Amino acid sequence: MFSDGRHAVYWLGITDETAFRCNTYLIRDGDEVVLVDPGNRTYFGQVKSRVGQIVAPEKVTGIILSHQDPDVGASMVDWLEVNPDLKIISTPRTHVLLPHYGKPDYPAFEVEEHGVYPLPSGGALRFIEAPFLHFPGAFVTYDTASRYLFSGDIWAALDINWSLVVESFEEHVAAMDLFHLDYMASNVAARGFANKLVGVNVEAILPQHGSIITRKDVPAAIDYLRKLRCGLDIIYAGIE
Repeated sequence: MFSDGRHAVYWLGITDETAFRCNTYLIRDGDEVVLVDPGNRTYFGQVKSRVGQIVAPEKVTGIILSHQDPDVGASMVDWLEVNPDLKIISTPRTHVLLPHYGKPDYPAFEVEEHGVYPLPSGGALRFIEAPFLHFPGAFVTYDTASRYLFSGDIWAALDINWSLVVESFEEHVAAMDLFHLDYMASNVAARGFANKLVGVNVEAILPQHGSIITRKDVPAAIDYLRKLRCGLDIIYAGIE
């Protein structure tokens, strides 16, 4: 998806036809090989095979987990079998829950403590917290080289008629609504996160579910969050 000779980003994905399609991404920068939201254990074999087309799986040095859900990161235990020294990159609230997948001891990189993950090329992965979208410890990852925003469940979409890249954002909104109206906490949470993106130069948004949003639709995507009524706004609509 991106390469400048020193830094590359790959989409790995899964082959199954499902509306709840999970996107896994790989970032390669020198000796650093980082998986973003590697997915559940069912698809570990598929993802590992695709990683193997790029680099030996045991060369994976880190895994970013935007939150703790099994569709995001249950396969971390399988990746730790491949390389016990790889770092699990996430927030403290997520690290509290990850041991329940069966590996209580692992090398942990704390997103809140460090803020950025430096890369050999001189670039970095920058972490932006996104509380209650939809987990208190959720966050997104901004790649300074590609200017891609790996957004986890934010801007996720559910659609059996899937395409890798959004073709019509106006039509895509309905697919995002299927996820956001039920899973995201509130308009306050959505607007608060949108405010954190002011001044961030985003080339593309890469969610964990659904399709990639390209630069031309990034302003509309951020505006979607600002106007979003979801979760508590709907459940307790009568409360000011």
